Amino acid sequence: MHDKKIDWKECCSKKTAKSITPDLNLIESLKKSSENKLKSSDELQMNETTSVSKFILAYDSLREALEALASKKGYKIYNHECYTAFLKEVLNQSNLGDEFDEIRKVRNSVNYYGKELSVEDSSGLILKTKKLKEQILQILKE
Repeated sequence: MHDKKIDWKECCSKKTAKSITPDLNLIESLKKSSENKLKSSDELQMNETTSVSKFILAYDSLREALEALASKKGYKIYNHECYTAFLKEVLNQSNLGDEFDEIRKVRNSVNYYGKELSVEDSSGLILKTKKLKEQILQILKE
């Protein structure tokens, strides 16, 4: 896995992020979809079989909240790494960017490299993901 940090300028120059006009209907739709994915994650019983699925649903919920926030701020972001740059450089929320990047890397290793998570690991990651999503929704309200 390469681990070179992508910055916001690179995201924009490579067109993995671009300026848009905020779309209020899209923002509301993303918030609703984000909420539904988190509810789905919560409704699944936690066990060896479901733990990774619960985490992936929680991650998708977070990513959709981030997409709503980016849209509100006038950006469309096409890759998950650029959400890290967006949080750090556009919103000046370095801690949130680091937290998201940490969660994103685990999700990538699960999705693309077959990494397995224990029930305990998944539980901790889901908690972290939910906390970060709450912070993102708070910024979205401002």
